Amino acid sequence: MTATTGRCLCGAISYSASGPAEHHALCHCSDCRHWAGAPVVGWIAFQEADLSIEGSPATYRSSEHGMREFCGNCGTGLFYRNAEMLPGIVDIQSGTLDDMAAHAPTAQIMVKERVEWVQAMTELPEFQTYPGMD
Repeated sequence: MTATTGRCLCGAISYSASGPAEHHALCHCSDCRHWAGAPVVGWIAFQEADLSIEGSPATYRSSEHGMREFCGNCGTGLFYRNAEMLPGIVDIQSGTLDDMAAHAPTAQIMVKERVEWVQAMTELPEFQTYPGMD
């Protein structure tokens, strides 16, 4: 099996996961939205034992049991750990994957907190680049 790899924006932190993904979900919770500054956040999960990290992520305790890790240099959100709810699992922000196309999400979670207009995103006008620069 080919390793799943990724990195932060500046490249100071990179990672490799050797095993299969446990799941890949798009999360709509308000915590993830605030953390990422995005309307929805992709999380792909791996066993902690299968993950190796190059560099030293900074840590933010976002709840009693939740730990979010990010690059202290460029600010990219990278990992979420919650030993109480997800023992032995590390969630990785899938937007940091080197090959996102190889890992399609299989579910949407926390849809009770989904912003209504997210469901209609496919109806918005599309531009190949920034509008007016096509």
